[in-house]
Amino acid sequence: MILREDDNGNRHLAWLGVVAQQGASGRFDRTITIDPLREVFDEIPVSGHAGILKDAAPALQREFQSACRIGGVGVIGNDTWAAVRAEVTRRSAGLEVLVGWLMAVANPVILDSRNEADARWQEERDALGMTARIAGIQPTELAGWQRPASNDEPYLAGLIPAPVEHSLIDHDSRVFFGNTVFHDWTQSSSTRCDIHVFADASGRRVEIANVNATPVEARLGTDLIYYHEQTASFVLVQYKRLDPDRSLSVDDRLMEQLTRLEQVRTLSRTAQEPDDWRLSHDPCFVKLAHWPIGPSPCPADELVPGMYLPVSYVRLLLSHESTLSGRTHQDGIAGRLLGYKQVDRYLNNTQFIELVKNGLTGTVGVTAEQLRELVRSRLEAGNGAVVAVERGNETTRERQTRIRQRSSSSGRRNRLHHMESPMSD
Repeated sequence: MILREDDNGNRHLAWLGVVAQQGASGRFDRTITIDPLREVFDEIPVSGHAGILKDAAPALQREFQSACRIGGVGVIGNDTWAAVRAEVTRRSAGLEVLVGWLMAVANPVILDSRNEADARWQEERDALGMTARIAGIQPTELAGWQRPASNDEPYLAGLIPAPVEHSLIDHDSRVFFGNTVFHDWTQSSSTRCDIHVFADASGRRVEIANVNATPVEARLGTDLIYYHEQTASFVLVQYKRLDPDRSLSVDDRLMEQLTRLEQVRTLSRTAQEPDDWRLSHDPCFVKLAHWPIGPSPCPADELVPGMYLPVSYVRLLLSHESTLSGRTHQDGIAGRLLGYKQVDRYLNNTQFIELVKNGLTGTVGVTAEQLRELVRSRLEAGNGAVVAVERGNETTRERQTRIRQRSSSSGRRNRLHHMESPMSD
């Protein structure tokens, strides 16, 4: 908590945040990093006749008042914090939401890769994080999460929206909810679809849908699809999990999946304009990702390590001696592996993000209707999907200017903020 003092000397709650890091900067002083930190707009006095905890036990009052110092940071115990939280959330519905979100950020859920549901949520969480970085969404916007009620529900079903100052967004949110690309999916009885919408003051918005159509134990993996409406272009990433030795055994299922991904490429048209030019004709990638065996945390500001391989590159690798495993299958075909020992060149998270952000990879001339049909076919094949649609009126030059400004500045210029999201029942 950070306090402010009014002209009468009364102290009020000004900011609430989560201590992200503590450290010693010198011999006599200590430093802390608070992230996220959110401003409190309600009048919540902490001193005087209306101060919080004025009716609490004397021991709690003394501990709290001792910690409440202007210009400093104090520490309170669990009992005092419980009393403070109860009183603050009683006085303000907005603060109840904020405190709930901050507590979720401060106590992230640990996922266990040995559990089938947790493994799928790990993939969907990483796909969501990748989407955020491409779109320019702050990672803390997606940091609050709790386990969904059912293991079959998508990761987004457990997302706790980050509270924002409503004045930052000058739009009517009802316009977004009636016009999301995947709004109809929320009405389907056979598909679970959760949609979250992010927008900025310039009119740019990103609709993120997390869609599943099969029980978790029958799901074959996760797709990330990022569609940029202005350029009618998308990229598709299929997640594949590496074994503990950071390799993947090539089997018939993988070969069939590669064939399906190659068919996706036929949706793309030939570039006719400079803005349509791409580095290659590959819109589909395989991410070979490595999660530790067992429970592991994954902070909101981190992505799981992995190798991004264009499908045509995978085909080339699988015809080269470097991927031979030294084993032979029963049908006489030589076994093959894909992984860090077999692949010398690949795109990492940062490189892939920059390609997509700058429109240098992806399809050309694909409509939203084609995108919906593609997602439907991927769901029928047994995949879950995280699908993001970026919409707005940016020109190519304006897009490039925004990306350069975001790269060179840590300011809050036109950040995408979470809006109240339409959720399926």
